[in-house]
Amino acid sequence: MTFIDVFNGDADGICALHQLRLHNPRSDTLLITGVKRDIDLLARIQDVDNSEITVLDISLDRNREALLHLLERDNRILYIDHHFSGEIPDSENLEAHIDPSPRTCTSIIVDAMLQGAYRPWAIVGAFGDNQDESALRLAQDLSLDAESVAALKETGILLNYNGYGAHPDDLFFPPDVLYRQVRAYADPLLFYAKSETLRTLRQGYEDDMRLAGSYQPVQESAHGRIFMLPAEAWARRVIGVFSNDLARQQPDKAHGLLFPNSDGSLRISVRAPLNNPTGADQLCRRFPSGGGRAAAAGINHLPREQAGEFMQSFLKQFNDNAPSQ
Repeated sequence: MTFIDVFNGDADGICALHQLRLHNPRSDTLLITGVKRDIDLLARIQDVDNSEITVLDISLDRNREALLHLLERDNRILYIDHHFSGEIPDSENLEAHIDPSPRTCTSIIVDAMLQGAYRPWAIVGAFGDNQDESALRLAQDLSLDAESVAALKETGILLNYNGYGAHPDDLFFPPDVLYRQVRAYADPLLFYAKSETLRTLRQGYEDDMRLAGSYQPVQESAHGRIFMLPAEAWARRVIGVFSNDLARQQPDKAHGLLFPNSDGSLRISVRAPLNNPTGADQLCRRFPSGGGRAAAAGINHLPREQAGEFMQSFLKQFNDNAPSQ
């Protein structure tokens, strides 16, 4: 029997997998992952059969064809996610735990499945996914002090920061390497205190956020702000965590970040208002290569000539979605 773990290369995917493997250790598992936006991961294992596959934090809808093919080849698949899924296939070989609620993430879903056995890592994943309210609620259940909560939050942010980039060369660590670093620690507070990997990410994060903080919105309304960043590696790394930071600064506004891809198209990251976390996925799915979840979504390759249309749609989406006063 071959065991394969397929996971998003961000904090949520890494922490979800880490919880599962703390509960059910496997040292011989094949790891399939990539940069955060590289979510068509099941296509990489189309020749696999009679295997046990765990899939974490990637959209079922985006992987539907590959999933159906793997199910036909008698693979048993555990699928855990919080993105838009569409219709879930009916197969005795598929066990799906999918919840697209805007206040959850894959790490929280795994935490519930394991009855909180490794909750500190679920808190790290939730903070990394910008689910601060949910993370704080879990931290209260453990009666963690403020210093410990702050350490878990920073760990989540830094793990998430490492996941963004157009390709692995943009990252400080390939996601599978970062997961193996995390895997050595059952306690995230020990990882925070001891890991040289985390120190490297902290310095990179501080440098990149300093650069990002010098940019001003190119479009702004009462309910949203749009920023354009340059075609630089630091911008590709920081797009997700900068989006989250902006969302926390002005929680009543939606935020969009755009930067050029090497082919001239635009990569876009969208955060719905933290105080009304809906609509990001609806907006992004209207455009080519768009997807995500209600609170946070993105577009991988938007034709540059559609930039104006996107900005108009962004401002209209979140103006229309704004709660009435």
